[in-house]
Amino acid sequence: MATKTNNKVKPAEVETPVEPRKWPAGEKPEVYSPEWKEYFRELILERRKDILRELNYLRETSLETTTDQYSGDNSTYSYHMADQGTDAQEREKAFMFASREGKMLRLLDQALQRIDSDTYGYCQETGDPIEFKRLEAIPHARLSIAAKKRREEENAASGGE
Repeated sequence: MATKTNNKVKPAEVETPVEPRKWPAGEKPEVYSPEWKEYFRELILERRKDILRELNYLRETSLETTTDQYSGDNSTYSYHMADQGTDAQEREKAFMFASREGKMLRLLDQALQRIDSDTYGYCQETGDPIEFKRLEAIPHARLSIAAKKRREEENAASGGE
């Protein structure tokens, strides 16, 4: 059975306009074009925010171990050896994840620098615009799909590296 509620709206809620995004009208293009740079800036900033949130969570839960956890009744020495190994493995995984996220953060920061210098969205090998869908999936991309594929084939042919 439905109950009646007070449907009054606070004036502040009514007057808070949602700022529309300033993307160009129409369909997304096949390849990057400079009028879409703010779209990509916002996409990159959102990904940065997500990474920083993850790194903060890791710092709080796994990476910052206080000396209190290793002294007194809660000492690691009172745990079974397997528990110590599991704890060490979890800390190592968290460190590796944080390291990978730190690298991603640097790549995103470099992409923001390219946006500011108007070199974003262009292949660093060919100078051609990078595919729009590629930039949406990998906003820090520096190479077009063709250039990336060519580079990977060259590395495979030369034995990697």
